[in-house]
Amino acid sequence: MADLTLQELTAQTIVVANGLTLKPGQEDFLHPETYTHSEEQLDPSGSWPRVVMDGDRVVGYIMGAFDADAREDYLRAALWRIEVADGAQGMGVGRFAVDAFAGEARARGFDRATVVWAGGEDGPEKFFQAVGFQIVGQTPYGENLGALQL
Repeated sequence: MADLTLQELTAQTIVVANGLTLKPGQEDFLHPETYTHSEEQLDPSGSWPRVVMDGDRVVGYIMGAFDADAREDYLRAALWRIEVADGAQGMGVGRFAVDAFAGEARARGFDRATVVWAGGEDGPEKFFQAVGFQIVGQTPYGENLGALQL
């Protein structure tokens, strides 16, 4: 990988980000049930969508949400979605994106970031734990709630 950069989502990159090809089975883990039921609570002004670029090529997508006043603690500095293209997985793209999200959360005054994921053989648990998230509980839908201390 060349030098990775993070860019705001644009009309040009949104199409590519929406078409990222994941490894087989990973698409089943993109929409945790907890987040599906929490979407109406999100403050759109706190939305943080970004693409990860490798040179001029989109290799990843990350969406975070920041809302210090959210009713649910896990929605205050939440990593909502992360996708890394199949051919770019295992090359530091995901770690780069999570580090950028954590830096943004710190800059906004948060002391922890959270993420929700469903368990499963092809799921993201190993990745989230490798980048520092620790399981701190479960959601009412039986998904893992992970926290990263900033």
